[in-house]
Amino acid sequence: MKLHRSGHLAGIALTATLALAACGSDNTAGGSGSAGASAAPGSCGAGSLTAQGSTAQKNAMDEWIKNYQAQCSDAKVDYQGTGSGAGIQAFIAGTADFAGSDSALKDEDKTKADAKCGGAALNLPMVVGPIAVAYHVDGVDSLQLDAPTIAKIFAGKITKWDDPAIAALNSGAKLPSAAIQAVHRSDESGTTDNFTKYLSKAAEADWAFGNAKAWKAPGGTGAKGSDGIAALVKSTVGTIGYVELSFAENSDLTTAKIKNGAGEFTELTGESAGKTIEGAKITGTGNDLTLSIDYRTSTAGAYPIVLVTYEIACEKGSAKAADIKAFLNYTASTGGQSALGEFGYAPLPETVRAKVATSVAAIG
Repeated sequence: MKLHRSGHLAGIALTATLALAACGSDNTAGGSGSAGASAAPGSCGAGSLTAQGSTAQKNAMDEWIKNYQAQCSDAKVDYQGTGSGAGIQAFIAGTADFAGSDSALKDEDKTKADAKCGGAALNLPMVVGPIAVAYHVDGVDSLQLDAPTIAKIFAGKITKWDDPAIAALNSGAKLPSAAIQAVHRSDESGTTDNFTKYLSKAAEADWAFGNAKAWKAPGGTGAKGSDGIAALVKSTVGTIGYVELSFAENSDLTTAKIKNGAGEFTELTGESAGKTIEGAKITGTGNDLTLSIDYRTSTAGAYPIVLVTYEIACEKGSAKAADIKAFLNYTASTGGQSALGEFGYAPLPETVRAKVATSVAAIG
């Protein structure tokens, strides 16, 4: 199966420029209906922001910054994809005005971040980056997998493409008797943390390595960064790896349909990923919107392997609060979210987006 966008997502992409809010002055599409529409008075920041963190959201940030600065000429935003862990540490140290992280702040880091803010540090879910299971097998263009089988492949328990477990899920497919080369991230990664979290929840009996940013299972081949995994899978027959949708699309990779808790083999689209996020529970308090994702979701049509990147920001007390608020108002707007459709991300479901916008409005 070659990855393609659903009609819903394609429609979003076609209307992205029409939907751009005037630099986040509100949470609906605004302006004169073009990307060059003037920002509403007072809606733009006028200072410089420095941020870093998640590489998974780097393409999203690049697009947002381009659009935002085009309409807010006095605002400057610099975002570096240094990795989630590095971004959090820079935020705590005060060298980043906000950070991007593919996991919400853990207790120890939350305590440090709260102390840095002199109050609450917020986890604001902003970017939905579905994780594709991409593979390169000659003659197989429509592969179906479930969580236990994926777990066994990446744990080194299933080593051949014609293994009975894979064949049972793919009746009629011509699976070669060839070795599987499983590819994982060699660097610490929020993508690895989320992928292994999925395996530990949805394939508990077959995955004994828990979840972490560092890869813990034996064997396999390591590649640095999402672009490294995408490049290796694209160039090497017999490989399988996990990578964000945007990188899978950019490299034109073939991806598997994944079985969800409803027993459906679901294609990865923005719409199917959004259904999983829509069912997530908020476990944060107040304006903190930490999410608990159900990786065994039984929602019809839901794709279960998803990653959410949070923007980490002080609720109160930042000297640059007005500029941070202005930029995140835009990213959380319907226009900001819609602008990401053609870059391999899924817009936040409206029920979640509205809550994020409310929390951003509390920054001051």
